[in-house]
Amino acid sequence: MSLSDAVLSGASPEELQRAPLPSHFTAAHLRVEDEGLFGDSEDKDVRRTLHVGEVPMPELAPDEVLIAVMASSVNYNTVWSAKFEPLSTFRFLRSYARQGGWATRHDQPFHVLGSDGSGVIVRVGTGVRRWRVGDHVIVSPAYVDDQEPATQSDGMLSENQLAWGFETNYGGLAHYSVARASQLVPKPAHLTWEEGASIPVCGGTAYRMLVSDRGARMKQGDIVLIWGASGGLGAYAAQLVKNGGGIAVGVVGSESKTAIARKLGCDVVINREEIGIGDDTGDDPELAIKAGKRLGAIIRREVGADPHIAFEHVGRATFGISVFVVRRGGAVVTCGSSTGYHHEFDNRYLWMKLKRIIGSHIANLQEMVECARLFERGHIAPVVSEVHPLSEVGEATRRVQLNQHIGKVGVLCLAPEPGLGVTAPELRARIGEDTLNPLRPFTPAAVR
Repeated sequence: MSLSDAVLSGASPEELQRAPLPSHFTAAHLRVEDEGLFGDSEDKDVRRTLHVGEVPMPELAPDEVLIAVMASSVNYNTVWSAKFEPLSTFRFLRSYARQGGWATRHDQPFHVLGSDGSGVIVRVGTGVRRWRVGDHVIVSPAYVDDQEPATQSDGMLSENQLAWGFETNYGGLAHYSVARASQLVPKPAHLTWEEGASIPVCGGTAYRMLVSDRGARMKQGDIVLIWGASGGLGAYAAQLVKNGGGIAVGVVGSESKTAIARKLGCDVVINREEIGIGDDTGDDPELAIKAGKRLGAIIRREVGADPHIAFEHVGRATFGISVFVVRRGGAVVTCGSSTGYHHEFDNRYLWMKLKRIIGSHIANLQEMVECARLFERGHIAPVVSEVHPLSEVGEATRRVQLNQHIGKVGVLCLAPEPGLGVTAPELRARIGEDTLNPLRPFTPAAVR
């Protein structure tokens, strides 16, 4: 029996250990020869560079595990990787390899992508203590050096912290992936493989941004402005705000997404078109202030006050608005810049009104565990809206690139179909399918 067949048949840990490792495996990957493919092309279509095919199986370092990946999901860093911008991710791999030792394995003419994953451990390195073959896990994307002093305070402060499957090789969009033991979290037993795989990047990031003492420290009653409230990050942010007793004000890109944001917990939903915000609004601080005045007037009309927190990940198009619109002493917490990294804003509204900008990146392992606990208790639900086979990863990533998706776009790797992986059916039944699938009414034909 092959290792993949053993995993799919639910073989025992002993049988998994006896099954031979394949020399190659199927993975979604980039090829170094494609680095200059797009040139000056205006539309850098990720379907042209995302390949699905065989890559060689790497050797495990002592602190690593090999995971049979049942499901993964698409994040915006997969789009960046496949566009080779703002930097080619092969530069990340070459830079990491210069550390020497086990890091040299990552510098290959291929790059296996994917920063989310759920699956079954099939091999453990000689230095792994807390995990065993057969364990069901989800993978945190925070790839940190546990021998660096800063990591003992907060893994995200590590100078050598990398994003797994983006700045490292052998990520989650594959039949097998390699992860450090310090990245692993038990998969919530009532969730399917694809639901579990939707949690780490967006769920963990939103948790750190809003709830952690290293983020905005949201408290009960806080008004939180959430950009992109129907997307992966925004969908988790809306639920965390609602679950924490806050007031969620969501901004979405079209009228069709309004009902989705409300379903996810937003008390107020604003269509971006209604306040005249385009991708070029951030190019002019004066335009941003005018848009901020329109947005602020709507928020005060609906909830009676200005936001305490702006949940930022859109970047250039919205950042100046966020700085303007949060209240005196408020906070803008940011984890990304999908519309551009170079932000312009009127600094008077920051310093004279004592506002704060908080940078946030992924989540450390403890934050990821605390986030997963909310899923285990049914307080937060997965936001998978569609599921694609690994063979269609290019199409799935293209949908994220064009913002044609809602919630999280799942990818089945070794799992042959959606809905598998549940080992606590009683808990799932108690929470309820409707609660666990909040986006199902909006995407009846998208899950296949």
